[in-house]
Amino acid sequence: MIKRLWHGWTAPENADRYQKLLHEEIFPGIEAKNIPGYRSIELFRRDLGDEVEFVTIMTFDSLQNVIDFQGEDYARCYVPEAARRVLKRWDPMSAHYERLEKRNYG
Repeated sequence: MIKRLWHGWTAPENADRYQKLLHEEIFPGIEAKNIPGYRSIELFRRDLGDEVEFVTIMTFDSLQNVIDFQGEDYARCYVPEAARRVLKRWDPMSAHYERLEKRNYG
């Protein structure tokens, strides 16, 4: 299983608008693509005072499924134009991690 992590930051006055955009347009748009091996997307939010940080974590069955979503340059971020209008800045690349199974150490 692959976890795709990405960070974006917005001004506090745009944070609620960006969160609504994610929930009402961007996430449903991703799910409508019916990407093989796509499992879920999670959203995290942190107030930093002068800006608000958002983190998304997408879950895929394999790296090939990530490539199916983003293309051969799969680490490149996915930031639709509507999101670019409300974000201050964002990571240009996403990080990908293999999920390891829990081991019993006791």
